[in-house]
Amino acid sequence: MESSAKPRRAAAVAVLTASSLLLAGCASGSGGKKAAEAANGISAGHADTPRMKVAMITHQAPGDTFWDLVRKGAQAAAAKDNVQLVYSADPSAANQANLVQNAIDQKVDGIAVTLAKPDALKNVVAKAEQSGIPVVGLNAGIDVWKQQGLLEYFGQDETIAGQAVGDKLNQLGAHHAVCVVHEQGNVSLEDRCAGVKKDFKGTTDLLYVNGQDMPSVKATITAKLQQDHSIDEVVTLGAPFALTATQSVSDAGSKAKVATFDLNKDLVGAVQDGKVQFAVDQQPYLQGYLAVDGLWLYKNNGNFSGGGASPVLTGPAFVDKGNVAAIAKFAQNGTR
Repeated sequence: MESSAKPRRAAAVAVLTASSLLLAGCASGSGGKKAAEAANGISAGHADTPRMKVAMITHQAPGDTFWDLVRKGAQAAAAKDNVQLVYSADPSAANQANLVQNAIDQKVDGIAVTLAKPDALKNVVAKAEQSGIPVVGLNAGIDVWKQQGLLEYFGQDETIAGQAVGDKLNQLGAHHAVCVVHEQGNVSLEDRCAGVKKDFKGTTDLLYVNGQDMPSVKATITAKLQQDHSIDEVVTLGAPFALTATQSVSDAGSKAKVATFDLNKDLVGAVQDGKVQFAVDQQPYLQGYLAVDGLWLYKNNGNFSGGGASPVLTGPAFVDKGNVAAIAKFAQNGTR
């Protein structure tokens, strides 16, 4: 798995470098005045390209602040690119599919979608493509985006991210971890825990909770820790659940440490205070930004990030006490 990740990372770096050059308005020496004028509409700054409408449809659950960052990134790109952004979300796969259908009915110019439960979205994504609407993926669906015919994908390889966490736990000397899954059937979350279990040398338990009921999440984690005092690490898959897990650790009188995937402003503070050991950052703001920007570039310049064959990786990266200060100022702005 690790060897296959290297080409993906290399491809992502190459794509981001190429995109940076494009957005900087770089022109060849032979382009002349006409080339410069043609490039005007796709240069950095505020685009004067024709107004386009993009629908972003995610599996966001109510109250999950992770998606605020995705949306802010998408809004920033939309403001730059003269795009009307229509954002909608539903944790129900069937409802999410209906939202995609609504976007098709509105005849949008592009769709950005998360494929947390890809089988439920397969048919409606195909309908969008058959209607001539370009579709890109973000955040969830890295294993299926090409099969479903999407143009591009922006996110992290969740299995590799999970393996990185497993390796980190080995380095920290953990022996017994519980991986808390807050949405059963979400392929990204399942892949994270599978990755942890694959590389972690200790014992890994899975604990399923109802992520839309935080008091229940707290009670379930607390009960697990009270039942098994050998657990020395709680791994959550989202920042709000990590903050809740720290309360569970305290309520259970446990000595377990807490680590998590994903960031928000409060989670950054918890890392600074030592309440959370580390977080895995997949840069959700960047995912939202690149998804909208990618559709704009495709429509106005025929670009394919990743060449249409490789995902653009936005993570994983670890945030801990050693580097959290550099990220804290951006978190305070609500963009990390």
